[in-house]
Amino acid sequence: MNLEVCIDSVESALAAELGGAIRVELCSDLLEGGITPSAGLIASVRRHTGLQLFVMIRPRGGDFVYTDCEFQLMRLDIAHARELGADGVVFGILNAEGAVDVPRSRALVEAAAPLPVTFHRAIDMTPDPVAALGAVLATGASRILTSGGAPDAFEGRFEIARMVQAGQGRIAIMPGGGITPENIAEIALSTGAEDFHATARVDLPSPAGFRKQRVNMGGIPDREYQRFVADPDRVRALLNAATGASRSAAIASGRGSLV
Repeated sequence: MNLEVCIDSVESALAAELGGAIRVELCSDLLEGGITPSAGLIASVRRHTGLQLFVMIRPRGGDFVYTDCEFQLMRLDIAHARELGADGVVFGILNAEGAVDVPRSRALVEAAAPLPVTFHRAIDMTPDPVAALGAVLATGASRILTSGGAPDAFEGRFEIARMVQAGQGRIAIMPGGGITPENIAEIALSTGAEDFHATARVDLPSPAGFRKQRVNMGGIPDREYQRFVADPDRVRALLNAATGASRSAAIASGRGSLV
């Protein structure tokens, strides 16, 4: 079982590594679902950890239908991520009809080579993620991050299982979205997936002693006094639960033993 932790800070990267994760997906602005992180953040995470580093390539929040200018920006960000030591990149492009934009996605996969590409949860915004799997295969991406087209991976676990079966080992299917230590074992057993994606984060209060009332920098009240960071104990709990499920499945199928 492999765990990828979705992060947006150096502190969270260190926590993910301490907890036993093998890979991080580095973003900025996780409240928007993640957008491209800054060059400084990429370089800092690369300098401070030995984790596999996959960088989100998403020029803005919102939909996944990009203008020509945004598409060219994604090309530039891929080149910068490679120069800064990324081990892979993460993106997803759809067309106006909600289908995977194969030509543009393939062009970015080729631009990223030899780095592997994860096609992210944009696939969950297509009419049928299982049917869209073939289109992602045509882009040359090596992994799909998905909740099975559902609000979270637990609810979408049976669709994810269909995607794992349809992929037939040609592409890795990584469940993500609302995965917790409490549900990861059931998701693992239901899907047969081997890679999992979670934030493993906790909500920390701000150390700011003075708090300005009725003034918000964005649209979420009191957001200025909240911090979200990955927790190493939560990372360990996710890994332990997933590993336990894998062992149970192996024993049940006769592939493992109790000793």
